[in-house]
Amino acid sequence: MWPYLIPRPRRLIYVFNTFHPKIIALTTRMPRMLNWPDAELVLISDFQRRMLRVDGVVHPSLIDVERFSPRRLDSDRPFTVGRLSRDGPGKHHPDDIPLYETLLAEGTALRIQGGAGLKDSLMPHPQLELFPPGQFSAEEFLQTLDVFYYRTGWHLETFGRVVLEAMACGLPVVCHSHGGYVDHIRHGENGFLFETTEQALRILADLKADPTLRATVGKRARQSFEQIYSSQAVRQRLDFYLR
Repeated sequence: MWPYLIPRPRRLIYVFNTFHPKIIALTTRMPRMLNWPDAELVLISDFQRRMLRVDGVVHPSLIDVERFSPRRLDSDRPFTVGRLSRDGPGKHHPDDIPLYETLLAEGTALRIQGGAGLKDSLMPHPQLELFPPGQFSAEEFLQTLDVFYYRTGWHLETFGRVVLEAMACGLPVVCHSHGGYVDHIRHGENGFLFETTEQALRILADLKADPTLRATVGKRARQSFEQIYSSQAVRQRLDFYLR
């Protein structure tokens, strides 16, 4: 009932960050008698716009730049691959279990926050750490990694802010090539994209063997993050709402 109880707005802006087109229809079509303006869609990634085949302005999810800083180097610990997410069945891909087992067998340490649900699928290992979501802040947890790895199951990321947060910490990111974050990753330059588990393992092996490659790609990842969230870029997005 609320559209009938308020004055007619000058603009109607709908920030939409899911993959459910029926919701767009339900929330943007106001009764004709109200004579409301057409809804202006703000989408969260070009990937989302392509998947939905709708028109709209793209604004990446806001991230507090001051929270994240380039990772501090620590040579005393083993090469560590990790990921950060909520804990749920759709957040983890079934093919990641054998990938994790291969990494552990090759001497790579593995830290997963949001991985408590994997305890029944992975055998205990001295270099495997599984944490519930929220045990550490994102900026604290990401500082303990050398590489950020990310792939989901049936849950499709419209944006994937954890990937951008990892880039903010100067981490090379190795991600499945299907999600909103792909708009910001240039393969081999500021991160890596893969289609298959075999490709992911090859990329991770190359990064493990080459600290210089990790440092170079991680530096470019941070630079990309700074461009996306520069004061000028944020101001331009604010101007859309304030015009």
